[in-house]
Amino acid sequence: MEKIYLFSHLYLRRLKKEDWKDVHLYASQENVSQYQPWGPNSEMDTLAYVEEVLKAEKMVPQTRYVQALVNENTDRVIGAGEIIIKSFVHQSGEIGYVLHPDYWGKGIGTLLGNALVKRGFSELNLHKISATCDPQNISSQKVLTKIGMTLEGRIRHDLKIKNGWRDSLLFGLLEDEWRKGGK
Repeated sequence: MEKIYLFSHLYLRRLKKEDWKDVHLYASQENVSQYQPWGPNSEMDTLAYVEEVLKAEKMVPQTRYVQALVNENTDRVIGAGEIIIKSFVHQSGEIGYVLHPDYWGKGIGTLLGNALVKRGFSELNLHKISATCDPQNISSQKVLTKIGMTLEGRIRHDLKIKNGWRDSLLFGLLEDEWRKGGK
């Protein structure tokens, strides 16, 4: 996959092994991982994550697609977006994303979310894309709503994270809804 520009200086590309240091700059922060079952990462955790991503790219059929978000001005990875194919038969997938906190609140999460949805429907032939987030993560809820997803419900005690069981809000978007939105 070549560079896909989201904005004049922000683009997506495949994650590379040497990106681990940039990934670690955000994945090691408590505020970045507070709503996640992972982190804050040690260097070994981040290296293992990058290795898992690189290994997943070689799987046949591929079910995990991770893209690094790069700031061209600094040539640094500032986040990542992911699509996981949940079912080829039912053409369903799930998206997720993470950003360095220096880039929060600037609309970049929405750009990244839109790019993931577009790829899921246009390239990966998905019928439905879903996403989950912690009910306390208001910013993520806003991003998911802005990219056209509908809140479908609450999954109780969905994940066991650092401080116990966590509920997840489930969002979904159908391909025909996305196409009607003029995408």
